[in-house]
Amino acid sequence: MMSGEDPAPSLTVGRVRKLAALLSADVEGYSRLMGEDEAATVQTLTVYRAVIQTLVQQHRGRVVDSPGDNLLAEFASVVDAVQCAVAIQRELGIRNTALPFKRRMNFRVGINLGDVIVEGERIYGDGVNIAARLESLAAGGGICIAGNVHEQVKTKLALGYEDMGVQHVKNIAEPVRAYRVWAEPGVAVPLGRLNEPRGPTPWRRGALVAVALLALLGGAVSVWQLVARMLPSSPNKPSIAVLPFVNMSGDSAQEYFSDGMTEDLITELSRLDGLLIIARNSAFTYKGKAVKPEEVFRELGVRYMLEGRVRTANNRIRITAQLVDGTTGYHVWAQSYDRDLDDIFAVQEEIARMITRALEVRLTMAEEKHIGSPYTRSVHTEG
Repeated sequence: MMSGEDPAPSLTVGRVRKLAALLSADVEGYSRLMGEDEAATVQTLTVYRAVIQTLVQQHRGRVVDSPGDNLLAEFASVVDAVQCAVAIQRELGIRNTALPFKRRMNFRVGINLGDVIVEGERIYGDGVNIAARLESLAAGGGICIAGNVHEQVKTKLALGYEDMGVQHVKNIAEPVRAYRVWAEPGVAVPLGRLNEPRGPTPWRRGALVAVALLALLGGAVSVWQLVARMLPSSPNKPSIAVLPFVNMSGDSAQEYFSDGMTEDLITELSRLDGLLIIARNSAFTYKGKAVKPEEVFRELGVRYMLEGRVRTANNRIRITAQLVDGTTGYHVWAQSYDRDLDDIFAVQEEIARMITRALEVRLTMAEEKHIGSPYTRSVHTEG
């Protein structure tokens, strides 16, 4: 605080201790973004920081500090803190879809409930440090919370939580129990992944070994057949596996609807020359299974995985879809739709459009018209 300024009425003179919910955030890959385009990165950061500050205020919090790409906020309520973090990630995720993939700015968020020392407008202590360490455990676009936060919110917020176990973090004497936060309960799809794979993945190593063995045996034709099957498609043509959408209606009779939704999306995307789409029979081998993007990448040789959930009730439909990069586990695009049941085809067309934009696929004029205009398709109904 500059000399001569009057302290805010809410500030306490001297040092006091209090319990606070602490939210720590920073930008994943900030140095890379700055190195590639400093001016654009600063511009995006300025806008995103303003968005975060507004959301913190709306959730009854206070931004304590925001140096560089970091931000620290405090809340009187852990529920407010977690709700704010979810709002931040959803809002920034929407804004990121308007940016080229390499220029997207993803924040990592950590939340802790801890004792802090208050001195003027600043706060200090292990509570702050633990929040920062939890942030470092989160993936870009993800949220990681402490065990004591989870205890407070697990029955209060309609979210999903993944127990990461006890974590030993830098410069913190006691281990910390940590949880990832998911967008929905009961579905093991975290907002982000912790680590990118390093070096050759197991399937690549297996492919190389097989190629070497076949070459020694003189099986040249078999070698190239193996390579064609196992290596990912050309990067000039993004490859996608559309996995069976999950029926979240709680009614097995509605299974036909979610399967029909999946089949229509496979057909819709297969019509686009700029994409390679895995056939229905291969994609449906994953129906009813909890599968990681890396597994699909390894087993089918595709770069991207489209998955989703469908819930129908009272002539309304809720669809949640997400496109995940199988090489990193990161979300490339995600969106939720709440529509009348009659709008189902429009939603399918919009998903196709958003995927092509996210992957920067060039469409022909005919394709632009095709996914931008209504057309006749089979309707999946019973009886």
